[in-house]
Order: sequence, then structure tokens, then C-alpha cells
Amino acid sequence: MTITFNELRKIKDSLPDGSMKKIANELNMSVETVRNYFGGSNYDDGETVGIHLEKGPNGGIVVLDDTTILDMAKDILERKGVS
Repeated sequence: MTITFNELRKIKDSLPDGSMKKIANELNMSVETVRNYFGGSNYDDGETVGIHLEKGPNGGIVVLDDTTILDMAKDILERKGVS
């Protein structure tokens, strides 16, 4: 899947408090790994998770190898009433 970096960050920034931890717990990964998925860069405490960044307009393009984390974030936002 391809998404702009700004769109990805908007989704992350719209998540309610505790969402990163909830996603991490459900997927059995560190919170830092989930944050890295959304553009973070803490590789001491987290891992990379199949995102590829290409510079350009709107923060550039992000290619996601796996959309599981994104899908979970969108589901949380839908339940919160944010679209």
C-alpha cells in the first residue's frame, strides 16, 4: 500500500491516548516498533516493520509492506468516530 507520510502521521496523531500500546500488545511487539511504523526512528528499543520512505510532496511517499498496524489504527479511529 502507498500513502503519503503526512496522511500516515495524521492517522497516528488522531489516535486516542494508549492506542499505540494497545496495538503493540495485540501484535506482541514493542510500542516503539509501532511508533516506528508511523515514522518514528527509535531503533534501539523498536524495530523496523516494512515501511519504505521516498522524499517528495506532502512529506513524501510511504510504501507499507504490511497494513496490519494501519488497519488496526483505522479501526480504532472508526470506533472513536473519526474518519
